[in-house]
Order: sequence, then C-alpha cells, then structure tokens
Amino acid sequence: MARVFISFAMEDKALRDFLVGQKKNARTAIEFTDYSVKEPWDSSWKTNCRARIKGCQAVIGIITHNTPKADGQLWELKCAIEEGVPLMLIHGYSAPEKRLSVLPSVIFGRRANLWTEDNIVNFLHSLG
Repeated sequence: MARVFISFAMEDKALRDFLVGQKKNARTAIEFTDYSVKEPWDSSWKTNCRARIKGCQAVIGIITHNTPKADGQLWELKCAIEEGVPLMLIHGYSAPEKRLSVLPSVIFGRRANLWTEDNIVNFLHSLG
C-alpha cells in the first residue's frame, strides 16, 4: 500500500476531500495523510510535518490559485523536495482558465499534471 502525503492550501480542503474519496475507486492501494492544522503554527509543526512527509512514499500537491499564498503548503512542497520524496503536482481544476499559469518559486520548473485517475495511478506505480 502506498502512503501518500497530500499538500494543499486550507482553502482547497474540499479538493483534498475529493482526492481522498477517489481512493475508493482507485486501481491501487493508497493510504492518504496530510498535516492540516486549524490552529496557528506552533514551533513543533514543521518538525512533525517533516516526519510525516518522510514517512510517505510520495507527496501529491494540489495546485490552485490559492497555492502562492499558502505558506504551509509551500513549506510542505519544499520539504518534500529537500527530503527527496517523490512529488507529483496536480492542477486542482481542469479548466485551463482556472489553472495556475506560473508556479511559485519553490516548485517553479516542475510540471503540474492534470488531475486524472490514470495520472495518479501511473505516478504511484512508478514508485516501484
């Protein structure tokens, strides 16, 4: 079973919930986790979040217009890159006009994929 960390802006919680709901129909065994917090960050948040990311086989980042101002999500994505955890970015919305055209600097130059079950399953199968 693949353990996958989901990185998302809190404003996009519904998209995270939708992704988690997709696992019922997935063609591969997936266990999703995240480290969303409703309280302001305390000093241990980054330490605990880094440990959770390191304990996963992959990270999926849901990218929307909220991402550039989502400090927590940007930190999670940077952490995944620093820790060498395979990272897949997916657009939160399929309509071209709703997609983020310029990625934030922490993920600039990386590819944001269309959110499809095939893309996600192929990514997970590529992990070996």
